[in-house]
Amino acid sequence: MKKLLFAPALAASTLTLGACADNYAAEGGLAGAAAGAGLAAITGEDITTYALAGAAAGGLAGYFVDKDDDCDGYYRDEYLDDDCFGRRGYPDDPRY
Repeated sequence: MKKLLFAPALAASTLTLGACADNYAAEGGLAGAAAGAGLAAITGEDITTYALAGAAAGGLAGYFVDKDDDCDGYYRDEYLDDDCFGRRGYPDDPRY
């Protein structure tokens, strides 16, 4: 019974993180956990394991999707947001 309560608890904890993020990592983790738990329920596998694996995969995929098309500047690892290239105060896009 406790395994079935894991996915809603995970969903509630990630909703507050999704409001202030510049990407969809929290939402991807939530969707991945729900998909993993649903798949485990259908196939009869361990719900916790599948929910955690789905949350990790969804969070990783959502991390690389930009939530808005605004310039978010430099990130902590000195990576420049793709939306900033060519704007005033930022370099031109070196990929082109």
